[in-house]
Order: sequence, then C-alpha cells, then structure tokens
Amino acid sequence: MKKLSIAFAALAATSLTACGSGDSASGDSREGIHAVGSSTVYPFATRVAEIFSRENPDFASPNIESIGTGGGMADFCDGVGYDHPDFAQASRRMKLSEFETCQENGVENIVEIQVGMDGIAIASAQGGITMALTPELVYRALAANPYGEEQTATNWSDVDASLPDLPILVYGPPSTSGTRDALAELILEAGCEAGPLPEGLEEDAQDRICTEVRSDGAYVDQGEQDNLIVQKLSTNPNAVGVFGYSYLEANADRVQGLSMNGVEPTFENISNFSYPGARPLFIYLKADHVGVIPGLEEFLATWVANWGEDGPLAEIGLVPNRGEVMEAMTAATTEFPTLTAEDLQ
Repeated sequence: MKKLSIAFAALAATSLTACGSGDSASGDSREGIHAVGSSTVYPFATRVAEIFSRENPDFASPNIESIGTGGGMADFCDGVGYDHPDFAQASRRMKLSEFETCQENGVENIVEIQVGMDGIAIASAQGGITMALTPELVYRALAANPYGEEQTATNWSDVDASLPDLPILVYGPPSTSGTRDALAELILEAGCEAGPLPEGLEEDAQDRICTEVRSDGAYVDQGEQDNLIVQKLSTNPNAVGVFGYSYLEANADRVQGLSMNGVEPTFENISNFSYPGARPLFIYLKADHVGVIPGLEEFLATWVANWGEDGPLAEIGLVPNRGEVMEAMTAATTEFPTLTAEDLQ
C-alpha cells in the first residue's frame, strides 16, 4: 500500500486516537465504515454489514447507502478523510473519467475488488407477458432513435411480429445507475451494432444512437431501488422490468425472467457468461483509510468469508467468482493493489 495522502495523513495525526470514540458528525473522526453506491450491490453489502456487526460487536455498525453507481462514484471520488466514504459499490467498472476525478481530488490509492457477478434481468410478473428476446429486439423497442431513425414502435408487435401485440411498457433504472450502464453496454449496444447503422457516424453520434433510451413513456425511469420495479410488475402483468438478477432470484414467486438469445437468466448461465446480460460487480476501497477507519480489514475479511458458492451472499443472488478471479480478488482484500489508469483502458 502506498503512503497515506497528505490530506488524510494530517487528519490521522490529530484524530486517529479519537476514531473509536469521537463524534462522527464532527468531521474530524468517524466510528463506522461508510459505503455508498449501487442498488444492485446494496443487498450484498448490507448482508455483509449484518454479519460483520454480529461477529465484531466492538466495532460500530457500517453505514451502507444505496444511491446508484454514478452517485456513489461521485461521493467516493470527492476526497480522502473522515467526511468521505471508504467504499464505492458499483454494478459496472469504474470509468476512466471517474478515476481521473478521484486522482484530481487526492483519492490516489484505489483498490478494485470484484465481489462476484450478476446479470441484467429482463422480467415480467409471474403469469404475465412472455417474450423470447434478443439484444436487437430490446434495442429496437427501447432506443430513442433506433439506427438513427424515428422511434415509431408502440406495441411489441411493431418491433417484430413474433412479439405480443401489447403496448411497450418497461420499468428500468435511471441514467445514474450502473444497471442502466450495463443495460446500455451489454444489451443496447450489442443490438445496435447488429443492425443497419448509418455510414460515417462519428463516435459520439453512434454512442448516442446506440444507448439513448426513449423518453415518450414507453420506458419509465423507476429510480435507484430495484425492488420498486418488482412491485410495479406485480401490479401490471403486461409490463416488463429491468433490474439485477439477484432481485429476480429473490422474488421468483412474483416475477419471471425472459430469455435473451434463447438463454434464460439463471445462476449457471450468468456464472459461465452464456447469458448476454452477465456482468461483474465491484467494491472500490480507499487504501488510505485502512488503519485509520476502524474495522476496514475485518469488513473485507467478512466479504471474503461469505462470497463463496455455498455462502449467504449466493443465497440472495450473488453469482460467485471462480478460479483465478476468486484467488486474485481474495488476495486484493489484504494486499491492496493500487488501481491504475492503464487498468481501465
């Protein structure tokens, strides 16, 4: 681990002894771990926090906030010290632009830990609308300007005659969500690139055509809480929702997954990446906070002890890392390798 940043070193020199007993609102000390970010990672992080608190009663309970991957990254990269989070939870990898913001604000020693995998589940209510989807069909239904053309599809059957003659109504995550980023990268871009894009497009124009979601009411931004989408589906059998696989598994009595390229969103299909919407999940740690914020190393050890195939996180939908990835991520929780810009290229 690199040397503490100057900003936090100054704080540590005057306040380290108060970490275990100071007033967390004072700004010069904090008792508990603070993590912010993805609503998809949130259920796993809160389960880890519960186990940590039960097994480590001498430490304050961690504060886990669900504010979306984008919002979490913004808070995480805002600075080093007691007023700033120790962890960012993310349902997609840190962007290079976010990394650069971190560096500019003195957040230099970042550790990237892939805690497992998840999938972008497209689902409906049990007994509700069913469809065999592909990335191209989803793109044609949800894009603001599919292949640069005006969006005219009102019903799913307007997209393809094989789909139901029912209105397109999709509840999904907002633009600040890592789930939305993953939807764009894994599904929408794949569907866009499979079709007739105009020739000579500049990169920004193609990115807009491929990832901008329609805003005419067919796609409804439901906020950062995936459980609200599940609730919406329960009351509308003709609606479709987009959320993390873990919410599909946790609510299997209420919702059903829709296939993508003929592959169902299941634990096994995500773990072997045969399902097109499979994605890794991350936590990002400020290494400068280790040894200053009480319990960080024990909290990381709690992640490791519970993220295996037979562990409590798998029971609530986390798809565990395997093989060399599992070995590397386990090592990262104690060795704290520093993330670099080159890693994100």
